[in-house]
Parts: sequence; C-alpha cells; structure tokens
Amino acid sequence: MVSAPDTTSDPDTTGAPEVWVTGLAWSTPLGTGLDDVWRSLLDGGSGIRAVPSVHPLRNESAAVLPHLSLDKDPGERLHILSRDTLADAVADAGLDVTDPRLRTVFGTSYGPHLDTTGVTALDDWCADVTGELNMPQAPVSLTTACSSGSDSLLVGAELIGNGDAEICVCGGADILTPAKRLGHSALGTMSPTSLRAFDEAHDGTILGEGAAFLVLESARSATARGARPHGYLLGAGSANDAVNTAAPDLSGDSVVRAVGRALLAAGRHAEDVVVVNAHGSGTPVNDLVESRGYGRVFSSEGSTATSPTVFATKGAFGHTLGATGALEAVAVLLALRDGVVPPVHGLTTVMPGFPLPLPMGGPAAFDGRIDRIDRIGLSVTLGFGGFNTCLAFEGTR
Repeated sequence: MVSAPDTTSDPDTTGAPEVWVTGLAWSTPLGTGLDDVWRSLLDGGSGIRAVPSVHPLRNESAAVLPHLSLDKDPGERLHILSRDTLADAVADAGLDVTDPRLRTVFGTSYGPHLDTTGVTALDDWCADVTGELNMPQAPVSLTTACSSGSDSLLVGAELIGNGDAEICVCGGADILTPAKRLGHSALGTMSPTSLRAFDEAHDGTILGEGAAFLVLESARSATARGARPHGYLLGAGSANDAVNTAAPDLSGDSVVRAVGRALLAAGRHAEDVVVVNAHGSGTPVNDLVESRGYGRVFSSEGSTATSPTVFATKGAFGHTLGATGALEAVAVLLALRDGVVPPVHGLTTVMPGFPLPLPMGGPAAFDGRIDRIDRIGLSVTLGFGGFNTCLAFEGTR
C-alpha cells in the first residue's frame, strides 16, 4: 500500500484545474508518432484501404495498423497494441510504469472476444498487460461500446477527483476482426462506398483499429514533480437514451444532456467552446442526431454562444469502436494546442441543416479565437446501447 503523501509541503495549486493531462500516446492506421499522425491528419490523410475478407461484406475497406500484422492471433494483437501504447503514454508523462501510484483504466468494445474461443473472463487482457509491464495495481476495465475510451477517462477523472488516485493511465484499445466486420455489414451500418461524416451523401461507417492512452494526474502530483501538461480535463458528462441496442434516440436529447453535464462539471458554458471533435461515424442516423444535438446546445433561443468548429477523425482512422473516444480526446488536445483542426476526410457537401462550421479541403483555424487561454474543446462519442459521453478539455496555459 502506498503511504499517504506529506501534505505539509504540498505545492500551491490554487486556481489550477484539478485534473491535468501529463501524458499522451496513440497507435493509429496513420502511424504512432504523436505529431507525425497529427500532421497527416492536417494534410487530409487517411488510413482506410482495401483489406480482403474471406466473407462477403458490404465493403472490404478498413483502416488497419501498419505495424501490427493481421496474421497474428486477435488476443495477441490487442495485447501488443495496448501494452505498447500504454507504455508510451507513461513515458511521455516522464513516469515509470512500475510507479506504485499509477492506476490503469482500460476500455474496449468487444476486443478479440467475438473471434476467440475459451475466454474465461472478458477483462483478462487488461491484467495480462499490466502484469507484463509489472504495474503493481490491479487494472479497472469497462466496456460501454463505442464510448468505452471516453468513459475510461471519465472514470479516471472521478478516481482523481474523489482522492482515490493521484495518477491514472486511461484509454481505449480495439482491433479489427472478421466478426466485427461481418456484424456491421449485416447491421447495415457499414458503408457500401466510403466514410463521409456529415456529408449529404453519407451512407455508413468503415471500421478501423487503434489505441490511445492518456495520463491523468492530480494538480498536486503534477505540480510537485514539475510535469508538463498537454492540457486539462475539466469535466465529463454522460447520458443514456435507452432506446435501442443499436439505434440512437433521434431527438438528440441524449447528446444535449451529455454535453450539458460536461459543461456543468467543467464550470463552463456553451459560449466557451471553440472546437468539438464529433463522433462523426458517417451513418445517416448518428450524423442526424449529432446535428440536432449541437444545434440545440449552441443555437438555442436566448443563447449567446458562438459557433465552435466541428471536426471528425473517423474518415482517417476508421471507426475504431472502443478506442475511438480516447483517440479523439488526443486529437482535441492537439487541436487546442495548435489552434487548428484537420479537414473532415470525405466531406464535400455538408448535409442539410448542419448547424456549425465544418472544415473541408484543408485545416481550419478556430475562427479568430485561437489566442484565448481559457478556450475549451469537447470530445463527443455515441455508443451502441445509447451510451453517450462528452469530455471537456482546456488547452495548456
């Protein structure tokens, strides 16, 4: 057991956000380097390509990791992906994976389990990863469909805010498997053409794989060791519409509630938001729900809110299911750092009625507000089963 810290010499954190982001790492179909991948996104790159399948599918396109062969066992692929990305995030924070203060929170959708026999527990993979890295504390694992990565950060922030942890390594990881491709093909959520989020010709999503982990740290811990923050997680909110196992509530109520709760937890208002990383799955239903939700949050009667720029990364990464929320959280922090967002890949004609600006053809700055120190960005995820989560981040000071 770790002894309680000596509070007699605690650094002064008056006015500082409670939860700092001190480490970042991602593994994507565009590569693993934090800034290399970000530059590729800004250039409009995409990792989606033809991936042959032995089964008939609506579309054989997918976004796969270039450094992790599909020939490996699915469980082994998830293990390697999670282990390496987690270790990179901890190293980026200037910490050691064996530090007894580290708590881990893992999120995934189905991981390898739809394609694996003899599974005894769905969270064994998390314990295997932390065990190989000699991390002393038992991991927390969760699955809330496509919101799993976001919810891992929500849980980590709660652990820190409640005083149950000083440092949490939180993230999501998911891999492409034959069963997932068959499932989305059968559901009709897979696009027969290409992923075009918020485009008038959107007709479905394209699956991908990847991982991202973020190191969340209390202000006291981060300040005491002179940590360099990438930003701050100010608040999180979630809502479940409980309408259907796959389809969302078309009213947008759940999006409005999740965003509203995140802003309330952050102590901010809609007019403070300069950028939103949308779920942007490319399915007509999900895109419509987000459009309606954002219209109500940022354009409601009596609101003084301006129009934040909306972007989406699934056209570049594919829909990475349980990893998507963590990957998009990293993208929001990089956008806040640089005051610019990448173009929405595949977007040529914005769907009717979308209420906020969307970047097309090239990167876009934050409409003249990039010099604001208190600018905040939102990351929104919509998961099967109605799991909707919003994370509110502030850029570095």
